[in-house]
Order: sequence, then structure tokens, then C-alpha cells
Amino acid sequence: MTGLLHIGLILFSFVVVFDSEPTHAGPDREGESHEKSRLVHMTSHWAFQLANNSLTFSRADRFCRGQFSSLATLEQSEDQEGVFELLWHTKHNLPIWVRDPSKAGSSAVPLSKQYAQFSALNFPKESCEGFARLNMSFPTMSSVSVCVRVQWNAEWTEVSTIFSYAAPIFTNEFQLRGQVDVQGRILLALIIHGKHLPYKASFPNDGAWHHICVTWLRISGHWAIYVDGDRKDMGSGTDSPRNIYGDGIFILGQDQDSFGGNFTEPFFGNITDLNVWNISLETRHVQALNACSPMTPEVLFSWNLADLSNHPTVKEVQVLLYCPAVNQQMELHDCRTLRGWSSQQLPLLSWTDCSDPLLFICRSRRERYLKMKQITDSQLSGPTDFMNHLMKLSNKTQAVLVQQPSGLSSLAEASALLDISAQALEDTQLEGLEQADMVSIIQLLSLAADVPAQPGTEATNYSRDVAQELSRHFISVADRIIGEDNALKWQAIKEVVNGPMDVVKSIDRMVTCLIPRLMVETDHLIIHRPNIKVEVQQQMLQEGSRGFSFCGPETEKNSKLDCISVPRQKIQTLHDNGFVKLTLVNTWYGSLWPLFNLEENITMVPTVTDGSQRYLGTVLGSSVISTTVMGDNQPVSTAVRFQLQHRVQNPTGTVYDPVCAFWDFDLTPEAGGWWNTKGCDVVSKQIGYTVCSCNHTTNFALLLQVYEAQRSPENEKALQVLTFVSCGVSLCGLLFTFILFIAVGIPKSDRTTVHKNLIVALGIAELLLMCSDWASANEAACFVVTALLHLFFMASFSWMLVEGLLLWSKVVTVNISEDRRMTLYYIIGWGLPVLIVGITLTVSVDKYKADDHCWLNVKNDTIWAFVGPVVFVLAVNTVVLCRVVMVTVSSARRRAKMLSPSSASKLQIFDLTWAVTRPVLILLPVLGLTWLCGLLVHLSVVLAYIFITLNALQVRNAIKRIKEKRKALSFTNCSQPTSFLPSQRAPMTSWGRIPPTPSSPETSETSGPASSTNTSLVIKNESFRKESFVSFSLKPVSENQVVRLTGFKPSGC
Repeated sequence: MTGLLHIGLILFSFVVVFDSEPTHAGPDREGESHEKSRLVHMTSHWAFQLANNSLTFSRADRFCRGQFSSLATLEQSEDQEGVFELLWHTKHNLPIWVRDPSKAGSSAVPLSKQYAQFSALNFPKESCEGFARLNMSFPTMSSVSVCVRVQWNAEWTEVSTIFSYAAPIFTNEFQLRGQVDVQGRILLALIIHGKHLPYKASFPNDGAWHHICVTWLRISGHWAIYVDGDRKDMGSGTDSPRNIYGDGIFILGQDQDSFGGNFTEPFFGNITDLNVWNISLETRHVQALNACSPMTPEVLFSWNLADLSNHPTVKEVQVLLYCPAVNQQMELHDCRTLRGWSSQQLPLLSWTDCSDPLLFICRSRRERYLKMKQITDSQLSGPTDFMNHLMKLSNKTQAVLVQQPSGLSSLAEASALLDISAQALEDTQLEGLEQADMVSIIQLLSLAADVPAQPGTEATNYSRDVAQELSRHFISVADRIIGEDNALKWQAIKEVVNGPMDVVKSIDRMVTCLIPRLMVETDHLIIHRPNIKVEVQQQMLQEGSRGFSFCGPETEKNSKLDCISVPRQKIQTLHDNGFVKLTLVNTWYGSLWPLFNLEENITMVPTVTDGSQRYLGTVLGSSVISTTVMGDNQPVSTAVRFQLQHRVQNPTGTVYDPVCAFWDFDLTPEAGGWWNTKGCDVVSKQIGYTVCSCNHTTNFALLLQVYEAQRSPENEKALQVLTFVSCGVSLCGLLFTFILFIAVGIPKSDRTTVHKNLIVALGIAELLLMCSDWASANEAACFVVTALLHLFFMASFSWMLVEGLLLWSKVVTVNISEDRRMTLYYIIGWGLPVLIVGITLTVSVDKYKADDHCWLNVKNDTIWAFVGPVVFVLAVNTVVLCRVVMVTVSSARRRAKMLSPSSASKLQIFDLTWAVTRPVLILLPVLGLTWLCGLLVHLSVVLAYIFITLNALQVRNAIKRIKEKRKALSFTNCSQPTSFLPSQRAPMTSWGRIPPTPSSPETSETSGPASSTNTSLVIKNESFRKESFVSFSLKPVSENQVVRLTGFKPSGC
């Protein structure tokens, strides 16, 4: 164990001082320092480091990530210049690995995966005669590979034949068979040239899909059986080293006891994706096929149901098979390399087998490299307290600095190094960690997470114990490093390390990689530390499987916990898609939010835009909780639901609006990722916690958008009370107005009809507004109230638009009949609102209503389905009002000149001012222009009070206009003297001159010259009843030639 710790400490020490200056002077050290300086080239933005070791592509990529950098790319001219200069100075040979930015990053723990739909053949257990024949002629083959995906019927325990190839001159030429052993495993065996090889390769009889490949090569006699990408059995030598005969028959699901007939040992289950090659595939090829990657070279037969002849009992079915993630396929395909430079110094790229060891260049930001160098240089003065304890625990007096970028080689080595690191952290808890210690431990966690799980070996109790021990030590070290007491340290190293989410990513990779070993002989595992809780749950899926849930530790009595769950319906969907075993990895991080700088704003678009609050910024405001779902040991993505407590306290004068988010590692990968909200929605907001749902699995948290409250709680309460009271007053006034319209018997006209419709629409809208607070308790009722409020307020504004159009028709001549005009008005007043609300509900029914009250959602574009039409109506009615004011002023000016030509100018100015003010005050509420204040309430709380008050007075104008109409009616019924002022829209009148009669009072009183003779005019006014006349007398007044007009209706009252 001492030797093991020595190796680990050597590697660990290398990680700390990689690319740093030597620890002590000397000729050799000076040469080494000069050599290292030659391995680095810096440009204005980037630092390029050549690793003087050859590694496979995946190990090279992991090494660069361990150095908080990435493999160099050659997409930008600065990258090409940096790589060229570095290689020219170092004189290193090509090729070298370079990263292809068009491909997904090689993350070891994908959070999504590929899936593919296959056409499969079902061999039912009810019949033993089912088979399928390949319709092709096979050549003589010196080598062969056959790969197929099978789903074994778990109830069948007899020998079965997956496929058999028989030649005309030899029946058992090439065959794959299987049988169930006493342990419930499916054992596989090959038959080559009639020789039955032993049953050795196996896979569990779990009813799941398994990928099987068999290969054979005549020259060496070598054969192999692969299951799910791993080589399970191999050997060499056959009785007759010859080629496989051609012109044979290839049968699926039956053994051929004779050429193409006498079928025995049937197969029961499903078969798909059968492919045949006349080459012997390598291990990497088989792994690529297992990952659903196509292999076209040298293929003899590619899976196609059209090329098969099936027995009637064999049915075609569609199956959904889940494949390993894109990043795992990168390792199986060829990877990009730089092979040289053209005459124009452009890079010449090619592709090489990813398993070949090559040199590589890591690229990091210039500031990050310099900060890293500064941190490592600070260690030259002597080891830190943490490093001293580390060397003491490993029984070493000095850490030997040796460059070993290949990483940790085994689980035991990683576990031992993490163990002494955890002890050293415990011992130096009071002293604390230095910046270099933080960087070293984060790199150690990244290296330990990349320890391979040694594929090809069965999970044993020993490996399970080692894996569980490694997990516990790993979580212990990670828990220390993300403790709240290290918050300042994280801020100090933020130029080097992407942030605490790097540790989260390492934990995800480690646990997911170790699941096959961790869960041997157990289906539940919990690792709990003060800041981290990890729980792994596993179950076999069946019809009606329950949902999964996970909660963080309880911090306060009866407090809401941080929880995440996968709904039962989603679990059932996974079962329906063919998954057999489900594993959930759930993790809770309780101390991450203090590590994010609260003063550093998370750039996001503000969600609250109703003007009541001023947006300040966004901060992380909860714990981080995550879940990873694995179906049959393959990561899959499914919808989840979670609730998180608000961890940040509200300072005085600020409010928070929670946003559901997740950490997206692919967003700005150079910075380690960033918060994303795509696919996540708020289900409900409660006091102290928020419930969210997301359509995928990853690391989730609540982002709290911080707002400065523009209104105090007292103002909010006062506005709420004032709104309720004003709505009540307005509603009573509307009801009283409607009754007056009916009671006083005002003649029917287009104007009264428009007034009545406006009263109905506005009255219902305000009644619904008063009831909306009570409806908010019920989601369905609140949605209905929201839709009705939208409809009737839109109808109110539509009828206000009609009021404006009607007023315009009284000012500007419109050649349209009253009936046709009212039809148009009804379409505008009721048809248009129904259309707008219907389209809005259709387009955005899921985001129609606000979260916490019964009104349109102001956090998206839905609110414009109300604001847009309102702005249009206000604009049109503003034009109408301006036109009416212009006409009124013009009429007032003419009247003033006619009635009082010698009046003072001040009096005329007063009359003109009143002529402008009066229609504005009267028409503002009717045309809805008081709502202009409603569009500006976000500017000041004073405008909110003004807006509510003005709209409460909207009914007062209607009552006043009814009184005016009542006065007009009195004119038609009483012969009281009245003034007569014709208007531009007055009905046509007939003027006639009548000679004076002796009986006339006017003529009996007149005497004098003929110029003083009285004259009477009779006016036929068509606005009165038929045959109705008004008689006017024109009497000159002595000493003043002013004509006095007095009109009486002939009939009495």
C-alpha cells in the first residue's frame, strides 16, 4: 500500500505543479525549466501547451480538461498561428490530436443519448416452426463476422439457435446457439465446420435487448464472441483450417439438420439488426456497432426486412433501442489530427484511429494560464499545511515531481489517494486551504472521476467494495472543497477554475461510471455528507411500476424539503419502450449557492415586466439538485418535477421572482457552462419554495430575479382597496345608467344602442375583476375568469372604438345607412374581441394565464393580445378627439363673432378655452383615453392612483349625457322659449316669409315708417313631427337695429 500511495502522491504532486518552475536551482533543473518554456506559446488571447507524451484521443482530452483547458482547434486564424509557432519552435513531429468543434464534446457522463427505431422479427413461443431466411447467395469466405441484436424470451430455458448457416456439402458450417444455465444466464456457443465450441460467453436472461457479435479468421483460426461490446469468449484452432463454403443458406431462429430443412432447436424472442461481413471485425468495430454506429465496409448483408423470407408465424414488429451517447461514439470513430501545413501555411487535417497514441496541444485562456502559473509559483517557497499533512500520511518526506499525464491507473489507487486527501483535509480544517491546494484537489477529483471501470471484467464483490470505498472518499473530499467556508477561495481561483460546477460534473462522471460495480447485490445506496447527499436507486421495471422520488436532508422541523421525482407515467413509458432495469442517481448539493458571487449578476431577461418593480439582476437562490436516469445501464433523459427552498433572504425593499433553471455544460463550454431555462417551467410559487417541472434530467436550481419594489406594501394595499371600491362605484353607476336608459324612454338611436353595449361590456368586465381574487384559489376557475376578463375588457375597448367611429360620423359626412352602420358596429364591438381571444387561446393556451393572479401572462408575448388592440383603439380615438375639438373650436369662434361682435377679446379667449376643455372632459372617459395612464403606471405610483380614480369616474359622464338627452326631450314636448343654433349636421329646414296680419300682436304694436314693418318667418323643422312649424317674429327695436328672434311651437305642452 505504501508503494501505491507513493505512485499516487507522485501523480498528485505533478498535477499541482504542472508547467511550473523547478523547486530548486541546479543545472539539470535549469535545463528542465528551459525545456518546459519551449513547450508553451502565448498569443494575445490564448496559451498553447504541448504535452510531451503520446496518449489516445480520450486520454488526451481528459488530460487537457484536468488542466482546465481543452484540446486545441484550428478553426480560427489565431489558433492556427499559435499551434504553428509552438510546433515550429519545439521541432516535434506530426501528427497531433486536434479537436473537431463540429462534434459533441467528449463528456464522460452524457445527459442525453441517441435512440433508434428498428424493424424486428418476433418469433412467438406458440409455434416451433418460425424461421426467417436471408435471400442472398454467399461466396466462399476466409473470414466472417455476424452481429445481431436479440431479445431472449425469459420463459424459455431450452437450447435455441440464433442463426445457422448450412452449405450444400456441409450442414453445420457456421452456427450460433444459446442455452440457459442454472444461474439464469444465457450461455453462447459457436459451431464452426461442425465443431461445437464450449458454452462460455454469457449475458443475463433479463428480457432486455443484447448485442451479440461473432468473428472468425481462417489464417489464424481465431474466433471470438462479443456481448454488448465486450469480448466474452475467444479461442483459436478448428479441426479443418479451410474456408467456409459458399452458396449456403442462412436461417434465423432454427437449426438446419439438413440443407435448408429439418429445423430443430427453435429460438423464441425478437431479432433485429443482423449484419454479415466477410472480414473479422476488431474490438473497436464491435464497440462501434454496439453504439448503433453503421459499418459499411465489406458488408455482405445489411439488415433489411425486404431481403428476408419469413415463416407465417414470424411477425414484423417495431422496437425502440437506446444506444450509447454521442461522446462514446467519438472514441469509436476516427478522430481529427493535424498532419502538416500547406505552402500557404494552412493546416492539413486528416482522420486517425482514436486508439492510436499521439502528441497533443492543450489550449487555455492566456489569463487562466498566467494565474495558474502564479499559483504554482507560490508553492516554490515551501509546501502548504495541507501538502505537509499529505506527505506525512503517505510516509514520504518529499513529493517527487514526475509528469504522468496518463492519469490514475486503478480504482484502488484513486481510492487510496482520495482517502489520505480526506484525512489531510480533516487535519488542516483550522488552517484552511491555500489557492494551490484548492486547484490541486479539484484536479485530483477530475482525475479520479476519469478512472476507467476496466471493461471486460465481471463486477465482483471485491470490485464492489473498492468502488463503494472510492465513492465515499470521493464525496468526502468534494464535500470539503465545496463547503461554505471556502467561498472566498473559490472567488480567488475563478480565473483558473470554471467554478464549483466543475466538482458537480466530476461527481456525476464518477457515480455514473461506477454504477455497475456499486449496485452489485443491492438496489439502494446512500452516501451522505453535510453538503452533499447521493442516493442510487435501482429496480426492475414492470407494469404499474411506481415513480421515483428523492429529497435532501431536512434542515428545519416541518420545513419543505428540496425534492426531485420522476413521475410514474414517465417510468411506465420507459417500460413500454423496452427497458427492463432502471437506475436513478440523485444528488443534492446544499452549499453551492454561497459559492456563486451574489454580487455577480446572472445575465437573464427579466420575467416581470408589469412595471411594478425595477429589475436589478439574477442570483442563484437555492440548493442544486440533480437526477440521472439510466435504463439498462444506459443514460436516458426523461421529464422530472422538483421543488426547492429559497435560500436567499429578501433585503428590505426588494422582492424575488423565482425562475426554474439547469446548468448547461454545453453552453459556453470554455467557461464550463452556464445557466439555462429551456424546457423548464414554474408549476407553482409558494412562500419560501417553488415547484418546477423540466423535460429532461440534469442539475437543477432556482434562479431568483431580484427586483426593487417600486411600490411599498402600504401602497399595494391601498391600490388594491381603491381598485375594489372604484370598481364597485363604477359598477353601481353603470347599472344605474342602464336603468335610466330604459326608464326615461329615450328614443332608440344608434348612439343609445352603442352606449348600452358599452355599459354591458364594461359592467361585466368590472364585475369579473372584483371576483378575480377569489377565483385565483382554483386553477381552472382562474383560467376561465382570465379568459372572460380578456374577452369583456376587449369588448369594452371595441365599443369605445365604436363610440369614436360614431362621433366621427357626426363630424365628417359618411354616406352609409344606419342599419348597415350598426351591423358593422356589432362586428367590431363583439366579433373582434371573440376573434382575438380565440386566437390567443389557440396559440398560447399553456402560457395564457399569469402564475399568481387571474390575468394575462405579462412574462411573455401573451399580454400583447390585450395591450396591442388597446393601443390601437386609443390611437384612433385620440385622432377622433382632436378632430372634434377642432370642429368645436371653429363653431365657438363663429358663434362668438355672431352673437357678441363687440365683446372683449378676453371673453372670447375664455369661451374658446371652455369650448376646448368641455368636449375633452366629456369625451376622454367615453373614448377610453383615461387608459393612457394605465400604460404609464410603471413610471410612478401616483399614476396608478390617477388611473384608478379616472376610470371610476367613467360612468359619471354617461349619466350626465342622459340628463342632456332628457333636456332635449323636454324641448320637443314643451313650448318654452329656446335658443336655436344650427349645426353642420342639423336637419334641413325650410324658411318662408309670411306677411304680417292685423291680428298679430306684433303688427298692432308697430307704427311708423315702412322700414319698421314687422316680418315673420316660419321654419319647417324636419326634426319635429310632420306638419310641425316654428314661428319666429323679427321685430326691429328702436334706437338699436338688432334683430330679436323668439321661437314658439304652436301647440301647447
